[in-house]
Amino acid sequence: MIGAVMTDKHSDTRWQVLPAARRARRLAETLAAALLLVLFASALSACGSQAPGTLRLATTTSTYDSGLLDDLLPDFEETYSVQVEVIAVGTGQALALGERGDADVLLVHDRRREEAFLQAGYAESRDPVMFNDFVLVGPPSDPAGIGGLDSAAQALAAIAGQQAPFVSRGDQSGTHGRELSLWEAAGLEPDPAGGWYFAIGQGMAATLRFADEKAAYALTDRGTFLALRDKLPGLVILLGGGQLSENPDPELRNPYGVLVVKASAGREVQSDLARTFAAWLTSLPTQQRIARFGLERYGQPLFYPDSLAWRQARGE
Repeated sequence: MIGAVMTDKHSDTRWQVLPAARRARRLAETLAAALLLVLFASALSACGSQAPGTLRLATTTSTYDSGLLDDLLPDFEETYSVQVEVIAVGTGQALALGERGDADVLLVHDRRREEAFLQAGYAESRDPVMFNDFVLVGPPSDPAGIGGLDSAAQALAAIAGQQAPFVSRGDQSGTHGRELSLWEAAGLEPDPAGGWYFAIGQGMAATLRFADEKAAYALTDRGTFLALRDKLPGLVILLGGGQLSENPDPELRNPYGVLVVKASAGREVQSDLARTFAAWLTSLPTQQRIARFGLERYGQPLFYPDSLAWRQARGE
């Protein structure tokens, strides 16, 4: 009927306006909450924050490839209700992560660079943890005849003299640094352009696999080689003996240290948690666990404890 007022709720504007208003309010509240979340996340990212229960450990590939960390870390995580984020890289990269504040604690093996890192103010402490040794591995046929030599420098000179294939990590790691110092002791500077020296920029496991494929020589820490030996049928230890006590070259000793990264402007790190980790790692119970690691499977430890607590317990 013309002029009639429609009272049906589907055509009455009072029934349409109220739900729309409620929807608008809800949308505004949702957008405001989302904006707060974005701002909060941005603030965390800007200051480099991380979850309070996460420790960032930058360490060498040898501690990872050998299986040592898989054996040790669950105890620390359970005891202290934290998660350890392991960043397995070469020592040079680990130190760079610490310098930028992208790691809270470092477990590395290049004493000279560790001391420089400490002296530069990037770490608040450095403590000895353990040691093992380096060995020279190569094909059983030993084309350079290094088996039976007394020093790594002599062995490298023989390899260079024969231009026998040699694989270098080439990654600024602690192992690579030791290799370069041994070439220097031999009075040589190998050139990749020569066709026999391969600097591949990879970790220890990848370097050993490459050497195995190429029937080449390589410098490796004993622990990683023993852990991977079953997968490397073309490689044997040619200099270093069957265990650390048989290694004839003192220059092949390989010490590891733990460094607590120092917090400062631009380096947001979990210093308290890092100190707790360093104390746990160097404590007598953890050192005893390190001493046992590898014994059952390999007949020898892959690492030898060397902390102050360990030496004091032994009267050293």
